[in-house]
Amino acid sequence: MRWTELENEACPVARGLSVIGERWTLLILRDCFLGVRRFDDFQSSLGITRHLLADRLKTLEEKGLLSREQYQDRPPRFEYCLTRTGRDLFPVLVTLITWADAAVPSPQEAPYRLVSRATGKPVAPVLCDAETGARLTPRDLRMIRPGLAEPEADPGRG
Repeated sequence: MRWTELENEACPVARGLSVIGERWTLLILRDCFLGVRRFDDFQSSLGITRHLLADRLKTLEEKGLLSREQYQDRPPRFEYCLTRTGRDLFPVLVTLITWADAAVPSPQEAPYRLVSRATGKPVAPVLCDAETGARLTPRDLRMIRPGLAEPEADPGRG
């Protein structure tokens, strides 16, 4: 299967990867959440070529994660703002940051930390059920495929 065909798959993981699976995409989105909005600032932060950055920003705009808004007339200059769809990826980035800090620790201090806006204190994000507030782990959930026999193995065990 070709990468570009993933967006047509029934699997939500495959469809999601069709949008955010390219290696620069989450780094661009990370920078957006850190307040970066302008092309030159993205390029400076990421060290990516202008052509590749322009292509990735265009794709993120086409997929509805970023909107391009003009901030200067002469010459025309634009900034890239997260849309609601783009902001909805925040939990994905927070989960990735939390996982990477534990599973792939850096010998250097992280360039940023997750802290509460209200208190300024570090936070320890967890996945929870929106209805009950209960913390969710692999032992609490199963992924099932409707119409198929349920697996006997428990992937949450380990």
